[in-house]
Amino acid sequence: MSPQTHSTRQLIDWDRQYLWHPFTPMKPWCEDKDILIIARGEREFLFDTEGRRYIDGTSSIWCNVHGHCVPELDSAVKAQLDQIAHSSLLGLGNIPSILLAKRLVELVHACGLALDKVFYSDDGSTAVEVACKMAYQYWRNVASPTPGSDTRTRFIALGNAYHGDTLGAVSLGGIPIFHAAFKSLCFPVDFVSPPTQPDSLAQIERLLKANPHAYAGIIVEPLVLGAGGMIIYPPEILGQLRALADRYRTLLIFDEVMTGFGRTGTMFAAEQGRVTPDLLCLSKGLTAGYMPLGVTLTTRKIFDAFYADPRVNPEKTFFHGHTFTGHPLACAVALASLDLFDQTHLLVHVQRMSAILAKTLEKARKYPYVGDVRHLGLIGAIELVADKTSRTPFPSAWRVGGALCTKMRSLNLLMRPLADVIVIMPPLAIREENMRHLCDGVLNSLQWLPEIVAQKTREFPT
Repeated sequence: MSPQTHSTRQLIDWDRQYLWHPFTPMKPWCEDKDILIIARGEREFLFDTEGRRYIDGTSSIWCNVHGHCVPELDSAVKAQLDQIAHSSLLGLGNIPSILLAKRLVELVHACGLALDKVFYSDDGSTAVEVACKMAYQYWRNVASPTPGSDTRTRFIALGNAYHGDTLGAVSLGGIPIFHAAFKSLCFPVDFVSPPTQPDSLAQIERLLKANPHAYAGIIVEPLVLGAGGMIIYPPEILGQLRALADRYRTLLIFDEVMTGFGRTGTMFAAEQGRVTPDLLCLSKGLTAGYMPLGVTLTTRKIFDAFYADPRVNPEKTFFHGHTFTGHPLACAVALASLDLFDQTHLLVHVQRMSAILAKTLEKARKYPYVGDVRHLGLIGAIELVADKTSRTPFPSAWRVGGALCTKMRSLNLLMRPLADVIVIMPPLAIREENMRHLCDGVLNSLQWLPEIVAQKTREFPT
């Protein structure tokens, strides 16, 4: 490990002077005296520039699988770096991207998903962009010769959905605070209630029935609406979505950027519904959180709609790509990560850790200001509310969830809430003693809520 050459104070000053942080109100950030700067990682731990150690309670935003600085993953990157760091997939192949595509198709087949082709991009948002553009162009490529006979320019998406921050993904997003400012730049999408609402599927069917040639696809986050508050719905909904898509002849897109690679307890959330989507978007856990890489998997049927002689049908080519598509370093570490899933029996370990998390969340229900808890695999959520009976939320300006997570640093836990939802999503490979420490720490921190609420009441008098 190289020595730290700059003081924490220097780094904080430069951060405030030069950096613009994502999803961060910058005024309070620049006025905060307690900016935390991470210097290194080791397994499920992160270390700051002062040497303090924390459990990574959110998997560095839901992507870390095996931990930080894992020797097998580090070695895979170093070995590939000795060969080549990057080579374009435009008109060329590269070895890691070919091997990973083969491995992914074999993996989804083993999980019961009939997907046959892999398209690479850079991250989760771009994987969704690829899926939307494929779905949109698919209908043009297979359209009958009569102009306007099958327009299919719209999508159906869920309220409270989040699919990324590029404009196509923003179009499909249903969280106003993230997406409202950009709606005039976006393509048309019809939103329905989340599947936790009893009429969600009926809303989808009404749209499809009223406009049978309008929709290129339906996009959902299967089983868990992540950034919308870790809203969990039953797997049978996926089968009902598949049936609706088939009945009304549209495409079904699953955004498994967050849920893929073991987070829900199975390798893919789609497995739990025994459903194959037409397009499957993956990222985050694909490289175990090491490097950016996105993947969109699709069926042979969709691929064949683009399979044409460019001298005869040049318009059928899928004109989409990225400079770092199929990045060799990222593909190499993804292959090593999949090896570790097998070698460590990681999904079995996830089930054990999931049971510990479930017990913790049930205990959390009794605390004041806890309105609900939600759990699936190694996803835990504790929803904080002003009133338990009515589920009335706190005023958003109070940032109760943020205040509680900041106080958890004193317990050596690094957490990040979704507004007032406390999210518990450690690396899948977290060791049992540290999983228990994380769960106990979160549970004990709930005792601080009355004090935090009292302080906020003084800061924001009505």
